[in-house]
Amino acid sequence: MSSEWLLLAGLAALAWFWWDSLQKRELAVRAARAECERASVQFLDDSVALSRMRLRRDGNQRARLYREYSFDYSSIGDDRQPGRVYLLGEKVLSANLIA
Repeated sequence: MSSEWLLLAGLAALAWFWWDSLQKRELAVRAARAECERASVQFLDDSVALSRMRLRRDGNQRARLYREYSFDYSSIGDDRQPGRVYLLGEKVLSANLIA
């Protein structure tokens, strides 16, 4: 019976991680959209892509998931430029347009 509980706990952890990742992705989309609006450029595809994920410590020395998302924007309408959003836990560290 213990193997069933382990499997159930593993599936629950996987479901939580998937749900948490969706929430952080939406946070990154909002940050990218806000940065594009601030810079008066067009946020392309209305999406971000996870580029990097690892454990890092926050200001209180607690281990958090660090996520780096990439996105594309256009300044004149017929080009694609890269941008990045950096998250540490639930906090947006920065959103940058790379030129």
